[in-house]
Parts: sequence; C-alpha cells; structure tokens
Amino acid sequence: MANLSVSQLQQKIEMIGKLREKVDVIRAESLKWKEGMDRFAAEKEIARAQLSSAKNQLQKMKEKGSVQARRIEELEARLASILANAKSNAEKAKADADALVAIYRADAEAAQVQAREAAETADTQAHWVAELAMCRSRRETLEEIHARGFDLAEEIKRAKELEADVEALVSNDDDDDNDDDDGE
Repeated sequence: MANLSVSQLQQKIEMIGKLREKVDVIRAESLKWKEGMDRFAAEKEIARAQLSSAKNQLQKMKEKGSVQARRIEELEARLASILANAKSNAEKAKADADALVAIYRADAEAAQVQAREAAETADTQAHWVAELAMCRSRRETLEEIHARGFDLAEEIKRAKELEADVEALVSNDDDDDNDDDDGE
C-alpha cells in the first residue's frame, strides 16, 4: 500500500504540476486579457474624449451654422428688396422709354407727312415754273415772229394772259409755302 500511496502521491503531484502549468497558462492569458482590457479602457477614454470634442465642435458648428443661416436670411431679404426696387426702376424706365418712343414715332410720322407735303408742293411748283417758262418762251417766239411783220397780236395777247395766269399760280404756290413755313 505504500507503493500505492506513493504512486498515487506521485500521480497527484504530477497532476498538481499539470494543473499548475494550466494555472500558469491561464494566468498568462488572464494577464494578456487584463492588458487588453486596460488598453481597451484607455482607448475607450480616448474615444470618449474624441467624442466629447467632436460633440463640442458639432455644437460650435451648429451655432455658426445658425448664425450663418440668419445672415443668409438677412442677405436674402436685402437682396429681395434690392431686386424689387430694381424691377420697379426697370419698369419705370421702360415706361419712360416707351413714352419717349411714342413721342419720337409721332414726331417722325409728322415729319414724314410734312416732307411728303413739301415734296408735293415742290413738284407742283416745279410744274408751274416749267409751264411759265414754256408760256414765256411761246410769247417771246410769237413776239419775234410779230416783229418780222406777221400779225400775231391776238396770239401774243392770249399768250400774255396765259403767262399771267400761270405766273399767278406759281406765285400762289410760293405764298402757300411761305404760309406753311410761318405756321411752323
């Protein structure tokens, strides 16, 4: 029995040795786990600090954003006011320009009518001046023929009357032109 007990004792010692090895392995692993947990705890603190910093930055950005949003709203309001004012001024300027264009068109139309009337008057006067020149030429020709001894007194008399009539028409046209000039 002594052998048995020694052998049992040796087995138990061997088992204790194996268990101690297992305990050492487990201790080593637990140290690694503890180091890992310490590292994770440190990383967690760093992450919390970064999160806090990020929250602070986000809050500051929100505040800046709201200030900028208010500024944008103010600028948009000012811009809308300026735009409305510019539109109003543009509409007034367009109305003034339209009125000026209407006046210039009316003046241009009146000038065209006057130019047409003046051209017609000039054409009429030119016609009667040409008629007067023909009548004078005819009378002078008849007087030359009469001077050579032919009796053309009646024809000369009629030519002088015709010449006087045409001259009266020419002078009436001149008077009408002068009246038009005085009327302007």
